[in-house]
Amino acid sequence: MICMKGRIRDMGRGYDGSLTLALSLPVQYTESVHALKDEEISVEIKKWREHRSKDSNALMWAVCQEMGAALKIPKEEVYRKAIRDVGEYEPLPIKACAVEKFCSNWATKGVGWFAEVQDDSKIPGYKLVFAYYGSSTYDTLAMSRLLDYLIDDAEQIGIVLKAGPELEQRLKELGR
Repeated sequence: MICMKGRIRDMGRGYDGSLTLALSLPVQYTESVHALKDEEISVEIKKWREHRSKDSNALMWAVCQEMGAALKIPKEEVYRKAIRDVGEYEPLPIKACAVEKFCSNWATKGVGWFAEVQDDSKIPGYKLVFAYYGSSTYDTLAMSRLLDYLIDDAEQIGIVLKAGPELEQRLKELGR
């Protein structure tokens, strides 16, 4: 699979009425894209978002640390709860006998990478597993949602966060 930043340059209609797109893509993908010419391909087009910054990640961990200290639980537990509540995940049907191995392998990717069995799948002999992605994969929108959730959660349980410059700016952006 190739994932890249590009731009739609032109749109038109084919003789059969189908939509035709002209794309501007990075030159380093020329060979890969050319190899797919005239092939059936899967297409997903969405607005490009930058990858989350290291500053927003550091801020997120600082909030998790403060919440963990106040609640007397590890910051990783605070983080995983936030990922579970507002994070990104894939619902996957996994053969019942392979669930344990899948979950343990998935968790090796990082602290926020975990998988949980939700229910039996509609497929006999399978379980429905939610595989959560850690914030290392998040774009700016997903990271913003995670940070907003953590800040809201802290405020709702009465935790006064230490206002460093990054947190002050974030709170200002949230209108607090």
